[in-house]
Amino acid sequence: MSFKIAIIGAGSVGFTKKLFTDLLCVPEFRDMEVALTDLSEHNLEMIKAILDRIVEANHFPVRITATTDRRIALEGAKYIISCVRVGGLEAYADDIRIPLKYGIDQCVGDTICAGGILYGQRNIPVILDFCKDIREVAAPGAKFLNYANPMAMNTWAAIEYGKVDTVGLCHGVQHGAEQIAEVLGAKSVSELDYICSGINHQTWFVDLKLNGRKIGKDELIAAFEAHPVFSQQEKLRIDVLKRFGVYSTESNGHLSEYLPWYRKRPDEITRWIDMSDWIHGETGGYLRYSTETRNWFETEFPQFLESASKPVDPAKRSNEHASHILEALETGRVYRGHFNVRNNGVITNLPQDAIIESPGFVDRFGINMVSGITIPEACAATCMASINVQRMSVHAAVTGDIDLLKLAVLHDPLVGAVSTPEEVWQMVDEMVVAQARWLPQYAHAVPAATDRLSRSTVKTRDWAGAARRNVRSIEELRAEKATLKQAV
Repeated sequence: MSFKIAIIGAGSVGFTKKLFTDLLCVPEFRDMEVALTDLSEHNLEMIKAILDRIVEANHFPVRITATTDRRIALEGAKYIISCVRVGGLEAYADDIRIPLKYGIDQCVGDTICAGGILYGQRNIPVILDFCKDIREVAAPGAKFLNYANPMAMNTWAAIEYGKVDTVGLCHGVQHGAEQIAEVLGAKSVSELDYICSGINHQTWFVDLKLNGRKIGKDELIAAFEAHPVFSQQEKLRIDVLKRFGVYSTESNGHLSEYLPWYRKRPDEITRWIDMSDWIHGETGGYLRYSTETRNWFETEFPQFLESASKPVDPAKRSNEHASHILEALETGRVYRGHFNVRNNGVITNLPQDAIIESPGFVDRFGINMVSGITIPEACAATCMASINVQRMSVHAAVTGDIDLLKLAVLHDPLVGAVSTPEEVWQMVDEMVVAQARWLPQYAHAVPAATDRLSRSTVKTRDWAGAARRNVRSIEELRAEKATLKQAV
């Protein structure tokens, strides 16, 4: 099969390599064309060198191109994959730093909360530019696969305003299922049958069976509490499981910032998180991890290039959805997964316009969602709080309405639990001014926001957060990896 795939934001070196290797695990795809595009020529050079090495080592006829001209990359593409981070780590640092001045402690800050909402404001105008190019130069009926966060907001904008066939993809469901399989003593996750439904990063395991046997709440709680690792790393998720009756897909740290209860009091935060890894609740944990990963790639590039010379092993294909969706669409081999799409009746007790994450099947006829699922009322209530924030955030990003943006941030569950309206208004002004270069839709509002900041009487504080760690040096990372290698 010969077709073209374009990857936007291909400079995300590790993730692009994973997606590409997955695609090569499909025998029919080894005559495809892959067009890489990114704003960074340096990152493009790195990832193209790695992918070229993979192709050469495996003697595949895959064609790889790389360009900073997005329209050239998209021209004639049947599938477009996006994994962009508009503003990079510089803007992301502000997503964490500025809210901390107002008492808002985020672990990740890329979905909702103050950081996720501003991230969406940066991404959505660019996503709509992608959609315009897809409509104009990609293959007719091209499918847009969005991996970029904030997942729901980006996908919402692409569908409602971009008018492009879009599906949002995430791996939270798969990771949660792997945890459940482990605590229940399954030999592999294939023994587990489950239905997960909700919204991205707040999806819920509403039905669980292990080898055909129904798994109830009490058994699942007991299994997690008995696990020597997860009982410590997932304290907050286990508490939510006890109260809601179902397990959430999202990590301990991520879930903590979507709810108004666990991160609102600094002296309580450490009770619910675990510092063994960033994902379990560390303040700015993903920012630290991303910074360290970028530095590691830059320094250890020869090592990554060398590792690309290994044969592609289909047995090591990842559980990322993209390659499996494309395989199903192109070959007709059915794939079951969990996808982010417009609701339209899929979940009965969530709004029709919301972007939900729920089970679906893919074959040559497309992505076919399982309709008529009703999630528990508490899960629906929690999802609704986020959906209302997402809707306002998307509309603000498209219109450049700074007042609507402030209302979206005000209605965020964690922000509302921590900050007063006056603090929210000033915080949004500060974030918009700091990130003005990535927020063209708010250019008209920046002078007034700057003036308000100069006259503000709202007090802020210099706070690193309840559980902050410093970015580790390359030498520290090398030492840690050497220690782990010796332990194995």
